[in-house]
Amino acid sequence: MHSDPIADMLTRLRNAARAGHESVEVRINNTCEKILSILKHEGFIDSYIIYKSGAARMAKVELRYYQNRPVFTTIERVSKPGRRIYLKWKDIKPTRNNLGLSILSTPKGVLSDKEAKFQHVGGEYLCRIF
Repeated sequence: MHSDPIADMLTRLRNAARAGHESVEVRINNTCEKILSILKHEGFIDSYIIYKSGAARMAKVELRYYQNRPVFTTIERVSKPGRRIYLKWKDIKPTRNNLGLSILSTPKGVLSDKEAKFQHVGGEYLCRIF
């Protein structure tokens, strides 16, 4: 089992996009599922389908491309198991002049940076994508 399923999922998405794959399969947990739903809502991926493979929950993610290039160039884990990073809602800054997206795990669930700021909640800074 991976010690950090979020980092594993982000790495698979990044590698698949760089290699030009149409879709990629990733192991997910509830947090990963929420991250995928935010990425879909914000237009960084086309779609995803959740299924079970043995005991593991998996997602088949359809990547999005624009003019044959992936819509995101960077997708990275910010808060890692070895070094957690938390933000107060007042400290949440736009990612890449609002072209990018930060995802936080807050008491109100996993939210995008805009949504967390709107709801005045901070939390663990999971990842960013642009």
